[in-house]
This record gives sequence, structure tokens and C-alpha cells, in this order.
Amino acid sequence: MRDVLVPVAIKYQQVQLYMNAKSKGQSQQTAAAKAGISARTARRIESGSHRSQRGRPRDWRTRADPLDGHWEADLLPLLEREPRLEPITLFEALKALYPGQYDDKLRTVQRRVERWKAKHGKPKEVMFKIQHAPGELGLSDFTHPFEVRITVKEQSFQHILYHYRLAFSGWQYVQVIQGGESFVGLSQGLQNALFACGGVPQQHRTDSLSAAYRNTGGRHPQLTQMYAEICDHYRVQPTRNNPGVAHENGSIESSHGYFKRRLCQALYRRGSFDFESVAQWSSAPAFCWTSVRNPKRR
Repeated sequence: MRDVLVPVAIKYQQVQLYMNAKSKGQSQQTAAAKAGISARTARRIESGSHRSQRGRPRDWRTRADPLDGHWEADLLPLLEREPRLEPITLFEALKALYPGQYDDKLRTVQRRVERWKAKHGKPKEVMFKIQHAPGELGLSDFTHPFEVRITVKEQSFQHILYHYRLAFSGWQYVQVIQGGESFVGLSQGLQNALFACGGVPQQHRTDSLSAAYRNTGGRHPQLTQMYAEICDHYRVQPTRNNPGVAHENGSIESSHGYFKRRLCQALYRRGSFDFESVAQWSSAPAFCWTSVRNPKRR
């Protein structure tokens, strides 16, 4: 009976050497000789029927199971019953069952749990990166001041900060607002920000600010109409993220902490948190960086 010849797997590096030689214009025979393969193997590479050792799936162990089968017998049933169990909890259960045998196997248990949850655990929330175009989106939000206590003539000054940011360039504007969130604070801050920027984006995004929106009319339905009239005056489309979904407004939420840290550093450098007047604090050098950042990328 005639023996059936099974093609022998060739090394990935040999395939690369052969293809590089061919790309330089060398003949098939010369390129095969440089790669250390036969002309027949070269023809299999050309036709795509060759067997390469790289990327072949491995279905066998290269060393003994470090958990000696106790993952399947003892830990996996616990994880299947309660998927919220953490690796450290399972590791402690393993040590309790077999004292002194697996004290150095925490990382092994962590890897097993990670692989199991990737296949059988609760699906993770999928988020897609948003690509912003120049001049497309501006965002507004209110945020509370940082950890330091600002005083005016040594009296505590209660206020919040209005924050405006362009999504594409990161250009920012910050303004002191006395009191809490209000329609006056929003409209004044937005108009001052647009004036400082020197342009108007296509869309203006907020979260569900009570100063701009009342989802069902609320106690002051006229606020929604007044905000709409301001946006119509500047020919900007008002948009908002869904209530309770903060990451939809992440282009400005994530930058709150950054600019407040910068303000804190400027105040630390100044050496005092006390100001002679509200106007002095509102025009403090600590705010200057926000109105000139990335001016060429608006």
C-alpha cells in the first residue's frame, strides 16, 4: 500500500524569508534556497496551502495543573452558584480546604476567575468612543468649588462655578456664580463664554439642568422656553444627555477635576484664599488659563 505524504509544517520565519526574497524580485528557486525550503514547499506558500507552526491552537497542557484539579472540583461550583464571588474569597476558601498547600496560588486563582467571568459572567456595558468635529459641540455644567475655602474680606463666600467647554479642542471658560444653579447663572455664563470664545458651536449640550429643562414642565415651565429662546438667538441647537447617564456628558464632567486642581495650585502659589471683593476673585489670575487654552483648535 502506498504511503500518504503529509506536508510538514514549516517555520513562520521561513515563510517570511521566502516572501521577502520574492518581493525583491528573486526567482522562486532562489528565494526557496535562501529560506531553506524546497521548491515544492515554495509552491505551497504561493498557493496558500502550506502549514505554518505559528498560530496553531494548543489543546494540551505544558505543565501539571497547579491547582491539582481543585478548581473544577471545589472552586468552580462555588463560582457558578454565586458569580459575584471575588478571587480573594475563592482563594481563602481553597486555603481553608487544603491548609498550607496553595498559599502561593492567588495569581492562579485570579487568572482562572478572570477567564471564567469573561466567558460566563455578566456582560459588560459597551461604550463607543465619540469622535468630535471642530465647532460641533459646546458643553455647559455647574460644579461646586474645590476643597479650599474662598473668603471675601475674611468672610466665607458661598458660590458655585459655571463651566463651559468645547468638545473638540478642550477650550474652557469658567465663571463664578453666586448662589446655586439658576437660569440667570446659566444664561449669563453661556453668553459670556460664547463672547470669550469668539464663536458659536452647532450644538450646546447640558445634562438635565433644572435651570435649562423641566422634563414635564415642573414648577417653572417658562424656564425651558426662555432657554430655547437664547439658543434660538445664537442659532445653536440645544441638546442634553439622558437623565442619570453621566458618561454621556463626560466631555465636561471629566474636566471638572482637572481645572479645579489647576485653580487650587494657582491659589497655593498665591499664598492666600482671601480676596478684597467678589470682583477680584472672579477676575483672579487663577481663571486666566481657561480662556486661552488651545485657541487655534476651536
